Amino acid sequence: MSRLSLFNSPFLLGFEQFEQALDRISKASADGYPPYNVAQTDDHRLRITLAIAGFAASDLQIQVRDNQLVIAGRREESQEAVYLHRGIAGRQFQRNFVLADGIEVVGAALENGLLHVDLERPRVEPRVRSIAIETRDPAANAGVTIEGGTQAEAKAEARAGAQAGDGKATPRKITR
Repeated sequence: MSRLSLFNSPFLLGFEQFEQALDRISKASADGYPPYNVAQTDDHRLRITLAIAGFAASDLQIQVRDNQLVIAGRREESQEAVYLHRGIAGRQFQRNFVLADGIEVVGAALENGLLHVDLERPRVEPRVRSIAIETRDPAANAGVTIEGGTQAEAKAEARAGAQAGDGKATPRKITR
């Protein structure tokens, strides 16, 4: 069975990374723990905030792997306590966020049960670049002139004379 790709158009060249990112996102866990927010703090900064009550900084690990931010938490359970009711989740977790090219993790802070991860987007300067056109056709060389008209006119007249068979085509002199 073949897989339908959103990027199979001949006009979308070099978008393989986007397709791979979409595959990673679709394979990500649908688990809603821990809950998180993503906020834009200014034009070039983002902040991911995860609600992780009960986790210490030593229980957490933050890594960037192949443009993917991975936040994992694992807490050791205390064997001393006997719970009559346990409503605070303390299970291990892993949250993955796919990062666009150039986004950098600039810091993380744990405050009042919330983990803040700050990201910075690169400032993109608009670029315009002209591409030189190289000619490789010997007939299109600069400096070729045809006496009494253009090279295209001379070829057209020669073809017309050859098709008519009357031999009346006027030869033109080609100079360089």
